[in-house]
Amino acid sequence: MQTASDGDPFGTAGIRQRALAAWTADPARFREDANAEEDLVRGGYRDRLLVELAQNAADAAVRAGVPGHLRLELCGATLRAANTGAPLDAAGVQGLATLRASAKRDEPASVGRFGVGFAAVLAVSDEPAVLSATGGVRFGAELTRTVVTAVPGLAAEVVRRDGAVPVLRLPWPSGGTPPEGFATEAVLPLRDGAGPVVAAALADLRAELLLALPGLSVIDVVVDGAERTLRIERAPGSARITDGARTTAWAVAERSGELAAELVADRPVEERSRRGWTVTAAVPLDDDGRPVPLPPGQVLHAPTPSDEPLSLPLRLIAPFPLGPDRRHVAPGPVTDALVEAAAGTCADLVTGLPADPAVLALVPRVGLAGGELDAALCGAVLDRLRALAWLPAAADPDVRQAPERAAALDDPTEERVAAFRDVVPGLLPAGWSRRSDARTLTALGVRRIGIAEAVEAVRGVDRPPSWWAALYAAMDGADREELAALPVPLADGRTAHGPAGVLVPDAGLPVHRLGALGLRLAEPEAVAPPAARRLLERLGARPATAQAVLGDPAVRAAVETSMDAVDDALEGAPEPEELAEAVLALVAAARPAAGELPWLAELALPDAEGGWAPAGELVLPGSTLAAVLEAGSLGVLDADLAATADPDALRAVGVLDTFALVRVDDPDELDVDGVDRWVDGALDRLAPDGPLPGWPPLTAVRDLELVVDWPGALPLLVALPAEAWADVVLHGVPVPGYLRWWLSTHPVLDGRRPDRLRHPESTELQGLYEPASAAPEVLARLRPPATVADVLADVDGAIDLLHRLGDPARTVRPDVLPTVYARLSEALDGIDVDPPERVRVAPDRVAADAVVLDAPYLQPLVGSAVVPAGGAPGAVADLLDLPLAGERVRGTVTGDGQRRPWAGLPGAALAAARLGLEVLAGDVVVHEGLAVDGCAVRWWPGEDVDHVDGSPEALGRALAWRAGVWSRRQALAEAFAHPDHALELAAEDAVADQA
Repeated sequence: MQTASDGDPFGTAGIRQRALAAWTADPARFREDANAEEDLVRGGYRDRLLVELAQNAADAAVRAGVPGHLRLELCGATLRAANTGAPLDAAGVQGLATLRASAKRDEPASVGRFGVGFAAVLAVSDEPAVLSATGGVRFGAELTRTVVTAVPGLAAEVVRRDGAVPVLRLPWPSGGTPPEGFATEAVLPLRDGAGPVVAAALADLRAELLLALPGLSVIDVVVDGAERTLRIERAPGSARITDGARTTAWAVAERSGELAAELVADRPVEERSRRGWTVTAAVPLDDDGRPVPLPPGQVLHAPTPSDEPLSLPLRLIAPFPLGPDRRHVAPGPVTDALVEAAAGTCADLVTGLPADPAVLALVPRVGLAGGELDAALCGAVLDRLRALAWLPAAADPDVRQAPERAAALDDPTEERVAAFRDVVPGLLPAGWSRRSDARTLTALGVRRIGIAEAVEAVRGVDRPPSWWAALYAAMDGADREELAALPVPLADGRTAHGPAGVLVPDAGLPVHRLGALGLRLAEPEAVAPPAARRLLERLGARPATAQAVLGDPAVRAAVETSMDAVDDALEGAPEPEELAEAVLALVAAARPAAGELPWLAELALPDAEGGWAPAGELVLPGSTLAAVLEAGSLGVLDADLAATADPDALRAVGVLDTFALVRVDDPDELDVDGVDRWVDGALDRLAPDGPLPGWPPLTAVRDLELVVDWPGALPLLVALPAEAWADVVLHGVPVPGYLRWWLSTHPVLDGRRPDRLRHPESTELQGLYEPASAAPEVLARLRPPATVADVLADVDGAIDLLHRLGDPARTVRPDVLPTVYARLSEALDGIDVDPPERVRVAPDRVAADAVVLDAPYLQPLVGSAVVPAGGAPGAVADLLDLPLAGERVRGTVTGDGQRRPWAGLPGAALAAARLGLEVLAGDVVVHEGLAVDGCAVRWWPGEDVDHVDGSPEALGRALAWRAGVWSRRQALAEAFAHPDHALELAAEDAVADQA
């Protein structure tokens, strides 16, 4: 055997001789070696060249125990790969020259795959060389071709192969040394066309390649002088990888072990001698330490990139045995064992990461495997993740749980998970329960629970109101049907088994003072957030303002039966003290006006005698009302309650400090003094034959009959709302309301009835009525009569006036007397009235015997007193039960007169004009002295002709009576009195008509 010499330190000559001898002895072996290298030349390993060079550098560094540093430099048409570590030795050269063999079979820490590494250079170079501090070797196609063609048995094969020969089988010594600081350098003159391919590979070289090369720390990439540095800093469970100015943190998990000998029994000898394995799983992290899943299209690294697809979004590096194509994993027991090891490593990676939902992206997705190996890996990883306690628990950030014990909330939010985390065992945080991760969680075996199931879990739990508030706010927007059974804590300590019908108290409602009412009032703190209120109201709860609660039928029923509960001790009824306190607190919050809710007056309250009475039958102690009413007519409220309760609330429930208003829709519902007489008086003001009126809402005042101090009571009454004093309009006719009627018909003004007095400013009623004396505001409310019309509006007032007219102690204004009896007859038409004993015949005189003047010409012939009829003699006579003057006087004209035509009388033309006639028709008898029944008169009407004494006054009266225009008698008399001024008078008439 030839040994190495100083010029050939690695014994390359001997290696060449042995190779040639083998080829010569067996040309088939030559063809086999040539075919294998031809595969590399055709580019089958061109994409792995840089990785194979990096693996060699990593293994050299491991052998030397130094940090690995690789420099890849492309300069022109030459690629140089310099590395630190163990220098080249004879065994290494032998390995380089032995295709598909390796000198690293006893180095368990090496990562090179048997016989492939340096051979990859043939994909780009025909003249590779390796320079080392211990010497160098080179290979060359031309050198090999020259030697091989000299062998007769091989020359023909070289020709047949167009000159192609196995380059790496025949090494030659080479001079040169690696760059300073490096132990070895591969020099690769590039084949034509390989330069751009190598440049592209260098540009695409990723720093994460260092993860697969434990012995390598730095790779410098230099292309035409431009340098890029790839660096890795390793730490337990992590690595920091730098590519130029960019640094990326990676989470790393590793497992190592040794394959059982029986597993590799059928593998090549190199594999049988290297049973140790290391599996690495890694994933990049963002700035917050969360994993950043690698994009789709990952492949298994074994440790160089294979063609085995990997659906796991991480870098998996494992020494799986490869098939003859060096691209796919060979099936078998070794692969099966390494699948289990890889699955454990991936599970270590996932479970070792911080508890962040981003980790779920690393969990295998069932059904997405890219191949048989990938499917086996994913299934094995899932099996381990299902069995490990690594998922966080929302209830305790420090606790980890196995997926089978975990639960994911459907439609989760941070707030919902926070609400349910301590009542739903194993609940995952919201970020871990997203719908987008549902398939992943299902694959892990995590139980998904809907909102309805979560709601069921809170039934019966005892939690503070703030917890319920957070729960309701979190559930806002969830499906109504799933929340129908959501419990609601009530203010009185009970729990409602669903929101429907629960009262959600408004701010200001004194909820905790209303327990005696038995209402389903939600605990205020539990419904304080707007979102909580919104949810419960959407689920059927009712907003509960103080006004709404006060209007609840249950509250009204409790009030209306409160006296029964006191008297009969009703079973289940609240204590009267508690009920009174609750209702008063509610009323104080709702602020209804006094009398607005009349049923509140039935509330049982304590009185000053130690008993109980309806609120509406009690007066405030010390109030003005108590002083003006008859002692003992109404009860007095307990002094302690009066001192502590809200005064407005006491008024609202009917406790009296002034007169109480009674509001009804029908007079039949009024229970006040004299209501029937008021109704009759109101109806008397309407037409007697008209339809019955429809009554508007009515307001009355009670307890007027109990007053004993009217000077003190009237100011209280005047201060009542205007509605208490308002008129009632029936068929368009305003009639006094109950309060004004009652006061007007009772002696409330100095012991006299206001309707029997006159307003102090009245002149029309002077002499008939005494003036009322009271404060202006009292008079304004009572409205004592000021005119005859005011008196006649009321039937009783008209009857009273009828008798006042006959009172000799009274007087009547002259302008009132002429028509007052006629107006009375109209006001009392249809009313059965006893006639007065005396009648008014003059402003200051009355008479017991009188007649009603039914014609003006009769007055001189009547021997008795005359009552003015005011144009209605018949009605007046009937009213007063007196005869008409025409019934007592026959009227016979005595003496002869001269019959003359009206038209011939001086002034007749003007008189005709004033009557609107062309000429006066007919005749008139003119007497020098006219007498009727022996009594001198001025004029007397006859059936066809009138008689006059010839005076202008008589002519005017006679003509006016006959023409039916009695009111124009003075104008006609003027025409006859001044015939010589007819033109001037006619002119005045014309001007007057125009005006």
